[in-house]
Amino acid sequence: MLVIHQRIEPRAHWNVELRLNYEARSKSRLRCFSTEGEDVGLFLERGQPPLADGDFLLANDGRVVRVAAAAERLLHVTCANARELNRAAYHLGNRHVALQVGDGWLRLLDDYVLKAMLDQLGATVEAVEAPFQPEHGAYGGGHHHSHHGEEEFNYAPKLHQFGVRR
Repeated sequence: MLVIHQRIEPRAHWNVELRLNYEARSKSRLRCFSTEGEDVGLFLERGQPPLADGDFLLANDGRVVRVAAAAERLLHVTCANARELNRAAYHLGNRHVALQVGDGWLRLLDDYVLKAMLDQLGATVEAVEAPFQPEHGAYGGGHHHSHHGEEEFNYAPKLHQFGVRR
């Protein structure tokens, strides 16, 4: 079994690839298989954000492992205007739904109840197969990095600093 305990910075080359759906990428303890069929055990530090497409790990035997987001059944949501899209995002957020936010669209895991709600709100909802990379939340701590074009989101969270005045 290939055993992995550590996240590492991106590398130009890797030895093994893991193709995982969002639920699997959200776990710190997981038994899975590489794309080549090798048995893999993940034992990552708890409390970290989910693994993202393109993250890298270091196996105990020294091999570099690349994480790839597997395609999943998603709902792709668009609306007639920004106000309606914000309204859809509000109602989904109010239900604590994991949500991927794009330029003029939202994506969430396929769910017939949420689809019915979005239909009632007047959103256009289509089923798609794509990798799912939702926002990990404003209160997510630990591992922080930005990707090209997302530098403004590279910040450390400030959680409940009671008694501190600025």
